Amino acid sequence: MITKMNKVTAALCGLVLSASAMAVDISGAGATFPYPVYAKWAEAYKAKTNVGMNYQSIGSGGGIKQIKAATVTFGASDKPLEPAELKEAGLVQFPMIIGGVVLVVNITGIKPGDLVLDGPTLASIYMGEISKWNDPRIKSLNPKLALPDLAIAPTYRSDGSGTNFLFTYYLSDVSPTFKSKIGANASVEWPVGIGAKGNEGVASMTTQTGGAIGYVEYAYAKQNKMAYVQMKNKDGKVVAPEAGAFQAAAANADWAKADGYYLILTNQAGAKSWPITGASFILMYKEAKKADEAQEALKFFSWAYSSGGALAESLDYVPIPASVVKLVEKTWAASITAAGKPLWPAK
Repeated sequence: MITKMNKVTAALCGLVLSASAMAVDISGAGATFPYPVYAKWAEAYKAKTNVGMNYQSIGSGGGIKQIKAATVTFGASDKPLEPAELKEAGLVQFPMIIGGVVLVVNITGIKPGDLVLDGPTLASIYMGEISKWNDPRIKSLNPKLALPDLAIAPTYRSDGSGTNFLFTYYLSDVSPTFKSKIGANASVEWPVGIGAKGNEGVASMTTQTGGAIGYVEYAYAKQNKMAYVQMKNKDGKVVAPEAGAFQAAAANADWAKADGYYLILTNQAGAKSWPITGASFILMYKEAKKADEAQEALKFFSWAYSSGGALAESLDYVPIPASVVKLVEKTWAASITAAGKPLWPAK
């Protein structure tokens, strides 16, 4: 009887411990751009700590809305919030990972890396000014490539997204016409094309549509073995999307001088720089709504910074430099509190 009671007690204790572990699980929502690496990190961290990280890949706009509504522990956005908006919402922002937005196409006979485009030509495609793949402007960039007399189907993000912001920010930088007619934002009015939700949706729509061109985070192109496009960068050099090119674009980023870590990495100078590079950011409350969850989130992010680099690089993301991580952890210590007490360093 005592043995049975001990077993029951042990079982109940186990349930209590499980419930306790579940109580500190972290919830996040937002950008689809970093979702592949966040999913890998969450899996590895769960195996190590038994703490789960439930991340909803709903787009940067959705992540900003959810953190402002305090329905998640953290929001994630590829469009950094400007310092005034951070202050008004009572939020802290910091960069978590760096990656690249790449162009992918579905043209019979065109393999990954075959096609070369530049910024102005790309802007003209998304404004509907270039409508066929054998347009002279595209042919001039690809003199040795057999381009078909095929209609171009521009595919774009229909949801409010940081990927949209990075893409339109870049196009606005390289094309004054694009800037005046469409502009840079997380959500814009596209004059032509097909809309799809999330990086996943754009990748899927491009794969299904003959003549399509779309823009996705590189991991989606790589995992789906899509025909990515090489780009002519600010220095006039043709570069392929890869971790080294994203790293080159991020090399001169001066995070220490960026108020609220507000920094855009598109169209950076450098012979090896990928032109549509961007950081993905985390948003948390300065005064935590739930102290245990907020502190657990900081532990997760600290682990990802220190131990998640190899997983990030395996998906062609660029880890945040160690010098920037030190700045971020100082920001946590100075700015994130619960009941007026700092949540970092965590005990």
